[in-house]
Amino acid sequence: MTEAEHDVERPLITHLLELRARLLRAAAGLLLVLLCLLPFANTLYGLLAQPLLAKLPAGGQLIATQVASPFFAPLKLAFFLALLLAMPWMLYQAWAFVAPGLYQREKRLALPLLGSALLLFYGGCAFAFFLVLPMVFGFLTKVTPAGVAMMTDISAYLDFVLVMFLAFGLSFELPVALVLLTLLGWVTPAQLREGRGYAVVGNFVIAAVVTPPDVVSQLMLAIPMCLLYEAGILAARLVAPKPATA
Repeated sequence: MTEAEHDVERPLITHLLELRARLLRAAAGLLLVLLCLLPFANTLYGLLAQPLLAKLPAGGQLIATQVASPFFAPLKLAFFLALLLAMPWMLYQAWAFVAPGLYQREKRLALPLLGSALLLFYGGCAFAFFLVLPMVFGFLTKVTPAGVAMMTDISAYLDFVLVMFLAFGLSFELPVALVLLTLLGWVTPAQLREGRGYAVVGNFVIAAVVTPPDVVSQLMLAIPMCLLYEAGILAARLVAPKPATA
């Protein structure tokens, strides 16, 4: 191996070692948070079940139709919450790895975008838990046929709630997505304004696909997405490249 080839290989190995170190630190942070949450897994599941339990008739409760679901459902919830809580630490590790290779302007734009994306995802999950789920469960319990007892399996309930969290959390990232598209030069704020009508239709289609088949949850997702689209247009105007002057 020549000296030039050795000089090329050495930085590559250094980067791979740093990547491994960052991944291990991210995984260690996630594991630490998970270990802290595990003793409270059942309590956390009880809190998660409140939006449904509050709407059930007196004496209504969740059930476990599988032998191991009383163990695995709280464990799955604890892992999801640990992932949410450890996300800032994990994103920091990713940022520390890629930041040295970015230009100063890219660093100034990337940090606000990462922070905004994280806060918007948290906001979407909170919106789903505190506003959407109580309305959805209230609607579903009211339309339950007479003589039918609404008794939901704990694993099915957890899967339903996590899908709602992901649907609303990711949908709330719409302003960040529009800003990224603008920075890449794929769209302009003017094009976003012109496509407002298509965006409204698309938002309602997305809401109909990712939410349960009830009007309440679809409206509770589509309307915020339309508002977030408008916020994305305003943010895109702030970061859009200025036209070159003659």
